[in-house]
Amino acid sequence: MRPFLHAYACDADATSLVRQCLAQLGPIPASATLGFLYVTERLGSELPRILILLRQAAPQLHWLGSVGMGIIGGGRECYEEQALALMISDIPREAFRLIPNSTDPGIRLDAESAAWCNEQGYCFGLLHAEPTFAGTAPFIADIQQRLSASFINGGLSSAEGSSWQIADGVFSDGISGLLFGPEVAILTDHTQGVSPIGPVHQIDEAQQNLVMRLDRQPALEVLKQDVGEVLSRDLRKLGGYIFAGLPIKGSDTGDYLVRNLMGVDPEHGLVAIGDFMEEHERLMFCRRDGNTATEDMQKMLARLAKRLDGRTIRGGIYISCLGRGRDQFGEGAVELKLINDALGEFPLVGFFASGELYNGRLYGYTGVLTLFV
Repeated sequence: MRPFLHAYACDADATSLVRQCLAQLGPIPASATLGFLYVTERLGSELPRILILLRQAAPQLHWLGSVGMGIIGGGRECYEEQALALMISDIPREAFRLIPNSTDPGIRLDAESAAWCNEQGYCFGLLHAEPTFAGTAPFIADIQQRLSASFINGGLSSAEGSSWQIADGVFSDGISGLLFGPEVAILTDHTQGVSPIGPVHQIDEAQQNLVMRLDRQPALEVLKQDVGEVLSRDLRKLGGYIFAGLPIKGSDTGDYLVRNLMGVDPEHGLVAIGDFMEEHERLMFCRRDGNTATEDMQKMLARLAKRLDGRTIRGGIYISCLGRGRDQFGEGAVELKLINDALGEFPLVGFFASGELYNGRLYGYTGVLTLFV
């Protein structure tokens, strides 16, 4: 099977960027059905015009995508410039179903889509959502409840202004996406951007996002023990370097969700976490480390290479955290080079997100790679 079509253009006005991409693509075959589109924040307000131009060139295509403070395309990471990356597939129309944008926090999968999912027996979802939209987690839970054999990936749009997303239209709020049936061969995995620095602790006392006691000790004292004497002298240095890791129950790979440390209370020994905590849950402290993040990504890519078993990658979508990319790995699109070194070159687009979805869970500081084979 042939690779998907893809194109990337930057540093021009919206019309010129679309024309450059269309020239790179060449004739778009009538069999093309679905396009993925990611643009930098500076092009967000131009998305309606961009979509009109793309539809004029290929009216048969459905479009899905997001705005990002950084995007991925053409083997590059682009942040401040006006840039867009797109990828066009020929996935059969009967093998996917578009989820229209919704701003209703009580959104549930509509009856027709639910019936389609049940007929498929398995669905892979790719969702984009506004970071503060309250309906994201309930919507994913609804899909998983209706169809236990489902796998949901995606990302939260990132922008200092409106968090635009694309789903056969342009929207600045809510959630939208696609569901793929089992006919679409997909491989996926994720990589963590932080690593544990101490043992797993039990939460003995917590209230909302405040942790009072860990392992029968004041939570802050346990944090100090894990980070060591040097950092304990100036707790202000913990921000952006030390995080909380929440182990996932039942995971046979030691997987965990990363949450920010929101603050500490030295007087009362409290630690504030960027999530709601409950007693008897587990928690560990983690640190950002470029070397271990690289090692973890290489392990993920080795797993994917083994699962590929010689099959050709038709196209891929990489959604990485805003805290990764150049901020963690430096300039030069290091993450993309790691992917190409391990899997070879193939059409790859994506964006840097405000949060990453993998297997129905909201992660932070991760990279999620989805491959169509």
